[in-house]
Amino acid sequence: MSRDAASQRQVDAANPRASTWLSANAGSGKTRVLTDRVARLLLNGVEPQRILCLTYTKAAASEMQNRLFHRLGEWAMLGDGPLGDALMKLGIPAQDIGAERLRGARRLFARAIETPGGLKIQTIHSFCASLLRRFPLEAGVTPQFSEIDDRAAELLREEVIETLADDPRHVAAVDGVAALWTGDSLKDLVAQICQHRAAFTDPLNRRAAFTLFGLPDAFTAADVLAEVCLGNEGDLCRELIAALETGGSIDLSAAEKLRAARFDPMGLGTLAVLEGVFLTGAGAKEPFTAKIGSFPTKATRARVPRMAMVEDLMKRVEGARARRLALVAAERAAALHRFAAAFLPEYDRRKAERGWLDFDDLITRARALLTDRSAAQWVLFRLDGGIDHILVDEAQDTSPGQWAVIERLAEEFAAGEGARVETPRTLFVVGDKKQSIYSFQGADLAVFEAMRREFGQRLAQIDMPLVELTLAHSFRSSAAVLSAVDATFAAEAGKGLGGEVNHIAFKNDMPGRVDLWPLVPKAGDPEEDVWYEPVDLVTDQHHEARLARMIAREIRRLIDAGTLIPEGNGRTHPMTEGDVLILVRRRNTLFREIIRACKQAGLAIAGADRLKLAAEMAIRDLTALLSFLVTPEDDLSLAAALRSPLFGWGEGDLYRLAEPRGGAFLWEALRRERERHGPTLAMLDDLRDQSDFLRPYELAERILTRHGGRGRLLARLGPEAEDGINAFLAQSLAYEQAEVPSLQGFVGWLASGDVEVKRQVDAAGGRIRVMTVHGSKGLEAPVVIMPDTAKTRPQEREQIYLSNGTPLWRTAAAESPDLIASARGDLLERQEEERARLLYVAMTRAQSWLIVCGAGEPAKDLSSWHDRIAAGIARAAGDGLKLEACTFPSGEGKRLSRGDWPADHPGEGVMASGETSPVVLPGWTLQPAPPPREDPGPISPSALGGAKALPGESGLDEETAKLRGTRLHLLLEHLPHYPDADWDRLSHDLLALDDDPPPAAERLALLAEARAVIQNPALGFLFAPETLAEVPVTAEIGGRRMLGTIDRLVIAPDHVLAIDFKSNAVVPSSEAEVPEGILRQMGAYAAALRLIWPGRRVETAVLWTRTGVLMPLGPARVAAALAAAMPEPEHADPCPP
Repeated sequence: MSRDAASQRQVDAANPRASTWLSANAGSGKTRVLTDRVARLLLNGVEPQRILCLTYTKAAASEMQNRLFHRLGEWAMLGDGPLGDALMKLGIPAQDIGAERLRGARRLFARAIETPGGLKIQTIHSFCASLLRRFPLEAGVTPQFSEIDDRAAELLREEVIETLADDPRHVAAVDGVAALWTGDSLKDLVAQICQHRAAFTDPLNRRAAFTLFGLPDAFTAADVLAEVCLGNEGDLCRELIAALETGGSIDLSAAEKLRAARFDPMGLGTLAVLEGVFLTGAGAKEPFTAKIGSFPTKATRARVPRMAMVEDLMKRVEGARARRLALVAAERAAALHRFAAAFLPEYDRRKAERGWLDFDDLITRARALLTDRSAAQWVLFRLDGGIDHILVDEAQDTSPGQWAVIERLAEEFAAGEGARVETPRTLFVVGDKKQSIYSFQGADLAVFEAMRREFGQRLAQIDMPLVELTLAHSFRSSAAVLSAVDATFAAEAGKGLGGEVNHIAFKNDMPGRVDLWPLVPKAGDPEEDVWYEPVDLVTDQHHEARLARMIAREIRRLIDAGTLIPEGNGRTHPMTEGDVLILVRRRNTLFREIIRACKQAGLAIAGADRLKLAAEMAIRDLTALLSFLVTPEDDLSLAAALRSPLFGWGEGDLYRLAEPRGGAFLWEALRRERERHGPTLAMLDDLRDQSDFLRPYELAERILTRHGGRGRLLARLGPEAEDGINAFLAQSLAYEQAEVPSLQGFVGWLASGDVEVKRQVDAAGGRIRVMTVHGSKGLEAPVVIMPDTAKTRPQEREQIYLSNGTPLWRTAAAESPDLIASARGDLLERQEEERARLLYVAMTRAQSWLIVCGAGEPAKDLSSWHDRIAAGIARAAGDGLKLEACTFPSGEGKRLSRGDWPADHPGEGVMASGETSPVVLPGWTLQPAPPPREDPGPISPSALGGAKALPGESGLDEETAKLRGTRLHLLLEHLPHYPDADWDRLSHDLLALDDDPPPAAERLALLAEARAVIQNPALGFLFAPETLAEVPVTAEIGGRRMLGTIDRLVIAPDHVLAIDFKSNAVVPSSEAEVPEGILRQMGAYAAALRLIWPGRRVETAVLWTRTGVLMPLGPARVAAALAAAMPEPEHADPCPP
């Protein structure tokens, strides 16, 4: 079977009998190779449980597993001919495909499904977790350990810091770090200590820290000052200040600095001030040298009486600078290590108490398990019988700790009995140094290369050499895009990518474009600040806001113009929003402005790829409602909830309620207008009634499901709000597992920290995707826009540098001794190389069209991404690639293209074959839409109108009577579950929960009435254990959703009885005298129960608590009352033909 060169390379890489180290360019089909290799291993008779495939992300593991099962499932259904062709395409020689091989291929799907434990296609963290659960005793972990997320870990770290600060044994360690820390909180520093925990295994003491910086053990600030001070420094500086005050602006500035210096006594702070005045700056030709002859100005020097002595002081300050910096850095390092030595053990102890492991723990514990002499051989023996083939995906992003685990697993492949000849055991590693962009998660290219050499040497010792292959063909991108990539990283420009960059386009005939827009110039500062606007407001004239609008309008124009997108093989399709992927480096102002501009342009957009939970509108609305339920006097939270989609109030509605209320709380004002705001109060009353009894998750679900909150939020905020809502529910469950589940505690817990939610936008369903380059790894799109290519200032987030493996605390660049300056330089160089790899990843996401743009100032050293791509496309021009000037939304730019781009077809529906078909819209679509009907909201059975009391009933106003009934209901609900002797105490406790508890006399009267009902022998069946109390019920009745609560429900095999408690003072003597409002209420309950239990008889009755009489109500009477109360259903006009 003949194959093209690209497919043959894939077949060679998937050869299951050879251990392979595969370098795969972007878009070269490495996931297919991995899937093919696993399929061929299974075809060769390898048991599924003996294969371990380690991926970098869960999404990658899921994708690979889905592809594999899809293929095996297809094989199970194919006939001999098509199945044989499929196996030959996979690389199986035709002579090896017989009837038995075909039968075996068809059985693979069932074998893979039925294998105990299933195919092991998982992330390295998932594998380590399963390993620890399999050997918990040997690993020293509880078998029921749970994996904590970043937020839980952050809260635990804060808890540990507070504990250490209160512990006399460790307070000095905390104070030592706090005295030197200049940030808002210690959480960033502590997080990095945990990240580098392995480096703190043997912490430095003060002596070792000072030795590291070349200082004697007993060296102090006094020793530094002794090198400078002769005793006359204060007098000399005062004379110098007097002379400087007669000079120009530079001299006056120096005089101001010297006035701030203290000489009695003189300390290191004063020495730093003198350095700032007497020494050159960091950017000078000879940095930090004495300004002898250049400071002060010539005229001023003549007025300094003892200028020679001042210059001698300058020399001494210069000479002491290195020792001062070393002393400060050594003290910071000692303080850091002392704090880490106190923090890390306590942090580990707290996690062990809770049975928690973080992601780093999974790796370190598994690594320790596999290297512990007392347990490793046993564990490896058990695993040795279980793993014959290891496959590693995205190896360039594997951290040193993860490599150590893989190394120990593969160690037996080339040692002792593990080095089998009859059953070869293989290692397959696929990666691409050019795509290593996760150094912040521990990825290290030096370790990647070291492991390649290590595995190669080990396998060579048993005559099973490690085959090194490269996949250079790209099945994704057009030749124009790939040529731009190669030229951008040619020669020195490709430093950091690990060698020459060379791609071969598989779709060589597919037209392609690389557009380079000119930068949008930086906007000047506004002439006048508007005092009431936020200081960080992004105006419409901001350069990034302007660029965002240009991008959105251009996408809108291209789609409306019917722009065709080539797919290769001559096929095209009209451009849609789903074709566009917009990549930025950070989720900054530009990121947010692009999303906003696309929404304003009416484009379908998937929203942000990561969400800050606390910043999401849906979550803020839910949190506001929960905060009100905790504190009804919280007017702001109630107002925010009412204005949210949960209730749909307008600004005018809220003003009309709030303005005339005087000094009353907003909740009190709302309760006084029950008739006007019935649906709102019904929902709030229900939630308040349940807030003391439901867990936070249950209460949130009640808001979202029973009260329709989810639908209302999504209707207003769009489908992207779904992820935030689901994450909010997940957080409520996580809180309940870790804390006592109270609503007040949950609201406070939410406020104590933020949660970042990763949204799955890789399949955005026909919407524009906007994400960071890091988040786009593994994705592709026909049109990729890179708007974040202008000059940027690198953000230095690292607080800890590693110098030969030793953690050092960062100092300011101008205040760094040589040791820290060298470590910083190495780090910055690695970061610059990673930024180049990040650019490579961004450019290679594009299939046919890459658009490069930016906003801001150009880089003077031509180091920005925009400059590098501009130079690249200039080098790429020629040999079939055309470079021409084009007009883009931001001005005159350049376009590199190859092939003939298909012509646009505005206003036509274009099919993939290239044929066009007219789109005829129905006439009704051109007519104005009728105004939408207002959602009347749910109806409450108790709010269907009609009288609730008989004539002559008096003594209590309506609100007081209702309150008395609510209290009596509360007693009837809870007292039957407890002994009679406890009822007095329980009634007191239950009624004390009220905002305004009743007087003792009223409480006793209520208790007496409840006691008489519960202890009535004729009513005993109502309070039997199997009956239900306060049963929420909902159903669609007459086209409206009914929402109510049945006081007591008796469920029998053949019938259902609903009872409602009524505390009326005047009790009707017969069913005929029952007030109309009560009949309507019971009719609604009956209608709902008939829908829920269609095969049973539904009965209703009223229990008059004043007399203890249970009065059955006829089905016909309550049904007629309900029919009279229900409004006629509204019928929508049918759609016009």
